Amino acid sequence: MPLAEWQLRVQLAACYRVFDQLGWTELVFNHITVRVPGAQPAFLINPFGLNYDEVTARNLVKIGHDGVPLEPTPHHVNRAGFVIHSAVHGARPDAHCVMHTHTTAGMAVACKQGGLGHDDFYGAELFGDVAYHDFEGVTVHDEEGPRLVASLADKRVMVLRNHGMLVTGSNVFNAFRWMWTLQRACEVQVAADSLGGPNLPLSDEVRRASARDAKAFEPREVLERMLFVSVLRRGHVSAAALV
Repeated sequence: MPLAEWQLRVQLAACYRVFDQLGWTELVFNHITVRVPGAQPAFLINPFGLNYDEVTARNLVKIGHDGVPLEPTPHHVNRAGFVIHSAVHGARPDAHCVMHTHTTAGMAVACKQGGLGHDDFYGAELFGDVAYHDFEGVTVHDEEGPRLVASLADKRVMVLRNHGMLVTGSNVFNAFRWMWTLQRACEVQVAADSLGGPNLPLSDEVRRASARDAKAFEPREVLERMLFVSVLRRGHVSAAALV
């Protein structure tokens, strides 16, 4: 196996442990995928039926954009995971990592007509970078893929209305950073909306400045890896457990 693919496998397995530590799980459902470099378009996805803390670098499934595993595996792939992630990976060259969640806060925000707000510290960082896709039912039909991609366009984040959240990133660490930001924005919004009295809105000028400064934070790569690794440390996840 090429070294580059093995490193991606270890990173992705670690990411499933990070999601498990943070409680961003939905039994054996939902998915985090990473594009695999090579002549044939392919990506790595979790084996359907395993808990997130059971995912390892070796049991990740490598599939092509036709949904067929490219290597022998005893595991199946969730159909919804294939439809969503193959569409995004196939259409967005910059989307090397794609994350999809069904957290309670994320789904609650996805059910609100107004969608994600941008009037808190984290929501403001995502201003101008959020797309929306209307709910069509369980995402198991190939024909929804192009509509998902059209809804996402060039955005980093997409609210799947009445469904959940989706984030794209240039790598595992980058995608995690923005999924964490999105999740915190959803949690704060749910909490703020549960309190009496009106919320205090931010101006578009302040929102734009927040989003600009969040993206320009340097050194970005160091920050993103640091955030990711800090969760691994908190969970005492060993390197041996990931392989």
